[in-house]
Amino acid sequence: MSLMVSISGIRGVVGESLTPETIVKYVAAYAEYCNRGTIVVGRDGRITGKSVADIVTSTLLQAGCNVIFIGVCPTPTVQLAVEQLHAAGGISITASHNPMQWNGLKFMATTGMFLNAEENKKFWAIAERGNFGFAAWDKQGKFENDATWIDRHIQKIISLPYINLEAVRSKKFKVVVDCDNAAGCVIVPKLLRQFECRIIPLNCELTGIFSHTPEPIPENLTQLAAKVVEEKADLGIAVDPDVDRLVLINEKGEPFVEEYTIASAVNFVLKKEMELGKKDQRVVVNLSTTRAVDDIATKFGASVARTPVGEINVAAKMKEIGAVVGGEGSGGVILREVHLGRDAMVGIGLFLQFLTEFGGKTSELKASLPQYTIVKNKIELGTLQPDIILKKLNEKYSRTEKANSDDGLKIDFASSWVHLRKSNTEPIIRIIAEAKTRDEASSLVERFKKEILA
Repeated sequence: MSLMVSISGIRGVVGESLTPETIVKYVAAYAEYCNRGTIVVGRDGRITGKSVADIVTSTLLQAGCNVIFIGVCPTPTVQLAVEQLHAAGGISITASHNPMQWNGLKFMATTGMFLNAEENKKFWAIAERGNFGFAAWDKQGKFENDATWIDRHIQKIISLPYINLEAVRSKKFKVVVDCDNAAGCVIVPKLLRQFECRIIPLNCELTGIFSHTPEPIPENLTQLAAKVVEEKADLGIAVDPDVDRLVLINEKGEPFVEEYTIASAVNFVLKKEMELGKKDQRVVVNLSTTRAVDDIATKFGASVARTPVGEINVAAKMKEIGAVVGGEGSGGVILREVHLGRDAMVGIGLFLQFLTEFGGKTSELKASLPQYTIVKNKIELGTLQPDIILKKLNEKYSRTEKANSDDGLKIDFASSWVHLRKSNTEPIIRIIAEAKTRDEASSLVERFKKEILA
């Protein structure tokens, strides 16, 4: 497996494509890109995290950067620290939802947001040029441990104007939590204790050895679903290894569906903004996110902007137009008031408050939102030439349907849509379809799968 280099950073299999030499190359280039300023570093808890962190921090110090190491923590905690410390940049050591043999690096700008396309282009050019400069023995950087950022992150969430801590505490929600033995272990239970939830931990030992495939999608969360039913819990919570994606399970052990993480957050935030007398709010989501967001925004007199897939695309657009809330349908919620990055912790806080005010069960809350079904599939690239395939499909469908080629190809039909795109993190073409029923969405996926392979 070759190294994956994308707008999401770099990822590879440790010892194969992600070697010490590769790590030094990109980190030394990043030190130069950041003008050898102060860099915040955190890691997601996976088993190779310590050795990779040692290489990262040593390279930064040798390059003359001061390093603030904030330990095992979510990627959004690193983003928050970079922004609030006005650091030159930040590195989160994580391969996100990739399997245990993988690790990687996510690089941040001084804003705490990920590097955008233009910034990445400049950074990659430095990496490919090589010939990096390192500091003399008496001009190397200083290393600082700062373990306060988990608590600061939690405080930021519970202090939100939307959150009524005592109201949520009065509910004594019973919650099963699956952190897959990664960074969520150090923060999710701690946040839930602030809300005085009754916590049933599942895979909450910080071993870095994943108990199941780490992508938080229904087929990987059967253990969590069963535990919710067994414990008669109010809901189940799952996060990915670096805690930027939130997925929920209802009290029946059924998936709340990751698309509805963002839909529920948008509904709750827009309702609160309206109650505060703030009108004409803006929402940003990516092209693959459910149409439920558009329906909800219309209800509250808000507008929706859509971007190519990728956190930085959504966050940058939110910053540009002053959007209050946004995110991605993979379970990523972005709330401007905390920071401009996907954050499962923000999603948890907003959802608990929403559920408190709703007054019913988790399944009933989901049923109160506009109903759509998304079906996702993928095709291994192999010898396929995705750019040629998508160009042909665009030519075919743009004559009769609304087609968008900002990110792969999205085709909007009257009551459904399909989005075809190359993954930023895996050698695959993703196929995402949404319709009012699962059968219709599944048929769309199969139809376009055949067209791609034809």
